[in-house]
Amino acid sequence: MKILVIGSGAREHAIVNALLRDRVSHEIVAAPGNAGIAEVVETVSLNTTDGALIAEYAGEQAIDLVIIGPEAPLVAGVADALRAAGIAVFGPDKAAAQLEGSKDFAKEIMTAAGVPTGRSVSATTMNEVEAALDEFGAPYVVKADGLAAGKGVIVTGERKAAHDHAEFYIHHGPVLIEEFLDGQEVSLFVLSDGDAVVPLSPAQDYKRVFDGDEGPNTGGMGAYSPLPWLPAGFVGEIVETVAQPTIREMSRRGTPFVGLLYCGLIVTSKGVKVIEFNARFGDPETQVVLERLDSSLADLLLATAKGRLASAPEPVFSSDVAITVVLASEGYPESPVTGKPILGLADALEVPGVSIAHAATARDGDGFVSTGGRVLTVIARGGDFGDARRRAYLALDRITLEGSHFRTDIAARVAE
Repeated sequence: MKILVIGSGAREHAIVNALLRDRVSHEIVAAPGNAGIAEVVETVSLNTTDGALIAEYAGEQAIDLVIIGPEAPLVAGVADALRAAGIAVFGPDKAAAQLEGSKDFAKEIMTAAGVPTGRSVSATTMNEVEAALDEFGAPYVVKADGLAAGKGVIVTGERKAAHDHAEFYIHHGPVLIEEFLDGQEVSLFVLSDGDAVVPLSPAQDYKRVFDGDEGPNTGGMGAYSPLPWLPAGFVGEIVETVAQPTIREMSRRGTPFVGLLYCGLIVTSKGVKVIEFNARFGDPETQVVLERLDSSLADLLLATAKGRLASAPEPVFSSDVAITVVLASEGYPESPVTGKPILGLADALEVPGVSIAHAATARDGDGFVSTGGRVLTVIARGGDFGDARRRAYLALDRITLEGSHFRTDIAARVAE
């Protein structure tokens, strides 16, 4: 199969690596990819939000399947242009991608579908914001309605911080004030071809920048899979009460969801509730979920794109566990320092069961330099969490990036 992967992060690197592990060889191109992806497959420079350009390229190159990684191309309607050109694409159309593009819309769908979620108020003025903050009280949860590159959500006990966050984003559209939900978070990826629904293995990620869930929220500092503390039947319950009703409601509205529905969940004392939906693979959870996938990712995503998910073989996951730890630049997330050399990657890859997904790197002679906040993720697979943690942190100890930092407690609780 000839496959085009859209995106440039560690998520896309993990997708490419999973495709390369397939029993059948594929011809893979990434647009634009990154320095790490370019080590293993061809990369091409394309404007990833220009649907007409991508459809033209995919047609000229006889691409069999396009996999869209990030949210921006989905919300821009790239999948629409590809489908109009008759090209199989994994990722929802623009209308369906509003499940991620607008948190207000996602709440509307949840309400219509009867999906359990927290109470929220959509505010368009600061007076409405203040009234909602009064109503819900601390800790305050404030979310920008639209895409904000992972920086649109704040959870804080400080009223001024909540006020300032809302004031910044309200100039761009509504903001949501939500009730604070307390409990363990779960990320569940669910494939849908617009009708059938197939879940992948659940994962948990770590949003706060420092150990012990301290510091500001980030795009994610690490993850692990599976989640042995979940009760039996959990995934089936989420499919029945969250995923299937949502997919059914989207279809009823004439905007079928074809791609991956990311269900961001929280297990509260009053039951499981949805925190958010995303319309694509999450990062860094993708790195651990796909590391454990033993069956063909290409076949699974093609069946989704072509409406054949109900008859496709169920995904098979290894009994091994996986963890990933993000190596971040000095100053991340507020003001990351870039342009620093990254040393020791080859030594890190000598650790058994370890792979590395690049996120923000560039080639510099024979080596790499950092180009962003979350620079790379170290992925480790092992027979148990203690083994996987030992391998991941041994590999990280071999990597040098001046001023960098990472969390040391990824999967520590579950390992104990």
